[in-house]
This record gives sequence, C-alpha cells and structure tokens, in this order.
Amino acid sequence: MTEIQLIELTVNGERHELAVEPRRTLVDVLRHDLRLTGTHVGCEHGICGACTVLVDGAPARACLMFAAQAEGCEVRTVESLAAPNGELGDLQRAFSAHHGLQCGFCTPGFLMLAEGYLSERPDATKEEIREVVAANLCRCTGYQTIVEAIDACASARREHA
Repeated sequence: MTEIQLIELTVNGERHELAVEPRRTLVDVLRHDLRLTGTHVGCEHGICGACTVLVDGAPARACLMFAAQAEGCEVRTVESLAAPNGELGDLQRAFSAHHGLQCGFCTPGFLMLAEGYLSERPDATKEEIREVVAANLCRCTGYQTIVEAIDACASARREHA
C-alpha cells in the first residue's frame, strides 16, 4: 500500500495543498503536480543544476529535496522571475541581451542560481560570479556569456538601488 501525505507548499507566492507520496521529489511535484515546467530535470543526482530553485531565498537542487521538506518554506521557480503580464525580468533580459543561453536547457537553473546569489551578494565581482556559476553545468555557452549577463544585471541593479 502506498502511503500518501498531505503537504502545503508555497510556490511563487501561491499556497498549494497536495497529496503526495513522501518520497516524491520537489522537482517532480513542481513539474507534474503544479505544472511549473520551467524547472528542468537533468541528471537527477544534484550535479548539473538544471533543477535549481530558491528555497527560502537560497538556491537548492529540487531533484535532491523531497517535496515534504519544502513544507513551510517559500519556494521560487524560474516562472517567478517574469512579471505577471509575461514581461521578462531584469535577469532574464540580461541573459537574452548577452546571449547567456543557447539550447536553453540549463538556463532556468542558472537564472535561479544567479537570482539567489545576487540577492545575497549584490556587489559580486565577475570573479565571484564565475566561481558561483561553476556549480551548474552548461554544454553550449562556455560560461563566459552567462557570467557577463549576471554581471550586467548586478551592475544595473546596483545603479537602480
């Protein structure tokens, strides 16, 4: 018999009550139950970073976390970066302007990693950004354009602060 657990998740500011198996990962619940498919599933071992979301503001690998562990936390996915009307957020626009993506598979994970990092370190240097993005894998861009995009967004945010 399969055990089912009732959990309440707050994702992108919305509360959801879900009946899930205790072993269901956060990435599976986000994608299949909540239909937030911007969070990608890559390696399922926490290595690639494609599933990175913010949990209470900190980057977390959603493939390594059970959905039940996120109960009581604020979860943000890549869908939270855009405005309600669909207009891209500043970080997304910077990725586009600096060609910080090619195939796009890893992009949501990089965006959420960067969003979490910049909220903690708004004055990050290019060298620090380069070190942080090394935590995620990209096979297409060579990382330079990703670093430039994050740095440009950080600079613009500092100017507007």
